[in-house]
Amino acid sequence: MDKILMNKMEFYGYHGLFPEENKLGQAFIVDLELELDLKKAGETDDMNESINYGQIYEVTKQVVEGEVKYLVEAIAEDLAAKLFERFDKLHAVTVKVIKPNPPIPGHYESVAIEIYRERT
Repeated sequence: MDKILMNKMEFYGYHGLFPEENKLGQAFIVDLELELDLKKAGETDDMNESINYGQIYEVTKQVVEGEVKYLVEAIAEDLAAKLFERFDKLHAVTVKVIKPNPPIPGHYESVAIEIYRERT
């Protein structure tokens, strides 16, 4: 299957288990791997045969900067569901949500959740 990759989209949200996270907010980084047939788009040079990257970005922004969730897992699930609702050509999606600074002790670059969902 062909893929559109959208990497390191950065947003600011208020998700987390701790009240400070919900009050102060923090950065979230999202990577998407969108699976769809791009052959016809490549042959015809017709945007209607693909998915508009700007629209994908806007849906992602609405989810990450929208309704507060306790878990990063819930952000990923909600985003996958909204992408399937909005884009009929989408066959499958991998959603990676990275939380660069979760409030847990230790030295690490980030914590991330990655899910793969297919249209049913």
